Amino acid sequence: MASSRWVICLLLVTVATGCAPDDRPDDSPSARPERSTQSSATSAPSSTPSSTSSSTSTPKPTHRERRPDPRWQFYTADEHWYRSPWYAGAHRIMIGFGCNTAPWYSHDERCPGVQGFHHGIDVAMSCGTVLFAGMPGEVLPLDAPGAPGSAYGASPVRLRIDGPDGPYDVLLGHTGEVFVQPGEQVRAGQRLALASDSAAPDGCHLHFEIRPAGGDVSTAVDPARWLALAR
Repeated sequence: MASSRWVICLLLVTVATGCAPDDRPDDSPSARPERSTQSSATSAPSSTPSSTSSSTSTPKPTHRERRPDPRWQFYTADEHWYRSPWYAGAHRIMIGFGCNTAPWYSHDERCPGVQGFHHGIDVAMSCGTVLFAGMPGEVLPLDAPGAPGSAYGASPVRLRIDGPDGPYDVLLGHTGEVFVQPGEQVRAGQRLALASDSAAPDGCHLHFEIRPAGGDVSTAVDPARWLALAR
């Protein structure tokens, strides 16, 4: 009788549940292990930087001129922006070396038509742009042989440098505040002065000129290899 009652109870459980107690499928909720929502949330990498890292990161400097001088005029078709060891940032060339149509120079017999001759390279840059020594040299007094005239501004900077075939004088025109003294030996990368518009009717810029040591303006040579422009 006891075994009969056990069989009857088993049949009643099967009819009520639709399956035997030990026949539940493995994917039923009670059969699956419980998942930890906390661990999945912390293991995923964050897609946004933390406020600490973003506040301490250094912004990338722009190479474009932020405050263009409205007096600038470009007498060259070159629209590239150039860096140089002689100045901070990257800037455009206003006037190149040699014959050009800029109205600031008297006609030169070497040039066609009424064109004048420019004895350096003019680089457009905002007033206050830092100028550096692109190579080591000695700061020359303004009254040394080959002294620049008033067209170069009130306080141009001159350096005596060693060139591949002898000494040369570097002339930085239209500078404002000057940080070096005559007779000082400067190292490459040292701060020399700030760009300004002193004696520059076409706005703030750097006039970069190279002459053989002690030479005057008529001896100036193409300064491109010393200026070392790079894009």
